Parts: sequence; structure tokens; C-alpha cells
Amino acid sequence: MSSIFFSVASKIVYYWRVFEKILSFFIFGLGSVILFVVFFPLMRICIHPQERYLCYARVFISKVMGLFVYFMRFIGVVSISVDDRISYKKLKSKIVIANHPSLLDVVFLISLIPNANCIVRSALVHTVVGGVVKSLYIPNDENFDELVADCKVALDRGECLIIFPEGTRSPHEELLPFRKGFARIALETGCDIIPVFIGGNEKIGLKKGDSLFSFHPTEKLCYSFSMGEKILVTKYSGFMPRLALRKIVQDSKDSLQQYEVCRDSCEP
Repeated sequence: MSSIFFSVASKIVYYWRVFEKILSFFIFGLGSVILFVVFFPLMRICIHPQERYLCYARVFISKVMGLFVYFMRFIGVVSISVDDRISYKKLKSKIVIANHPSLLDVVFLISLIPNANCIVRSALVHTVVGGVVKSLYIPNDENFDELVADCKVALDRGECLIIFPEGTRSPHEELLPFRKGFARIALETGCDIIPVFIGGNEKIGLKKGDSLFSFHPTEKLCYSFSMGEKILVTKYSGFMPRLALRKIVQDSKDSLQQYEVCRDSCEP
């Protein structure tokens, strides 16, 4: 009898968490439309010049993402552990690379880094929020020289550029092969790299290909963020370009892989 009760209770908790996840997605989508259609156009009218508007807009997005993360924690969808929040807030003109285990990774990173910029899918530029997205972030439909030029402008303004070197969410626990784009941007701009490892339990329901109605079978989704040692770009100035790219990619991957032993660490 007790086993049946436990089984039923477990299913109720599971489906309740699925509902909470879908509710979070709904709130995120609705909030995004309100922000991009109402708040940001008003900020653009009221805040001048353009650079001042961009600075305020990024900080505003970071705060809103932080509220969204707090909401998910409050209702029990996720838990989060950060090694040193102050270090993230102090980052300036850095290329922040991270592994990509789930759909929410960029949301967490933007909530931690007030001046975060990132490279977005070009499809977003052609939506109702396209104008604002294009003004705040860098679309990936540009040729590489234009993309590097936009990245340099953003980094020169003191913004941090978030990049996932795997290029997509990893379907398995292991890191996918790293693409070289982030290393080329680092060499072209001269900006150092900050590796951030995203650990915790398995992100079932938020991984690539997962169903909207799936969730971790036994617990909430746990995230832990560990910042690695800064990778100095000047270290590779004496190498030929191709060799420098390979060494930056390998050193960056090694920096993230050292945290894989802590992947399953999670605070309740």
C-alpha cells in the first residue's frame, strides 16, 4: 500500500514540476514581448545618447532575467549555486565561454553579468522584437568580418560577449567539439577569455530534442556555475594564427573539462 501511495505521490510531484516549467516558459514569452514592445521603445525615446540607452537596457535585461530566475527558484523549478557572484558583476570587456547543457543557460548568464552581450540567431531579427534584438545583440547572419567588427565595438564599450563554443546544446554529458569562432574573435579583438562551467544534475526537459512535457524524474533542475581561470590572449601572440587558434580552443576546452567531475554537484 505504501509503495502505491509513494508512486502516486511521485507522479503528482513530477507532473506539477512539468506544469511549473510550462508556466515559466509562458511567463518568459509574455514578459519578453512586453519588454521588447513596450518598455524598450519607451527607454529608447527617453534615454540618450544611444550608448547610454544600450548600457541601461543591458542592466535592465539582467535585472529582469534575475527576477525570472528568482521566480523559477521560488516555485521550485530550479536551484542555483554560483561560486562568486561578485566576480561575474565585475567582468568587463571579456569573452565569456561556457558549456551548453540546457535551454536556460544564457538566461542565467545574463542574470549574472549586467553588461552581457551575445550572438543571437538571425531569425529573431525578423520577428516583432527584431528591431530591439538587433540593437542590443549581434545577429549571426553577418559575414565573419562584420561580426568581428560588431564584437569589437561591443567589447570596446566594456560589454562581455557570451559565446557557447559547442555551437548548440549538448545532447549528452560530454562536451561537443568546440568551434573556432570564439578563438578567432579573441585574437582579432585582443580580449581575454573567461571560461564558465555549468554543472548540476541532468537538465532533462531542457536539453536539445527534449519534449516540452518532460522533466527530471526525481528532483528539480539544479544548476551550479564555476568560473575558471582567465585565459590571456597575449599568451598566444607568438604563435602562427592557425596554431594559436588550435591552442586557444584546446586550452579553453581543457579549462571547462576540469570541472566535469563536479557536474552533478547540486545544492537543494
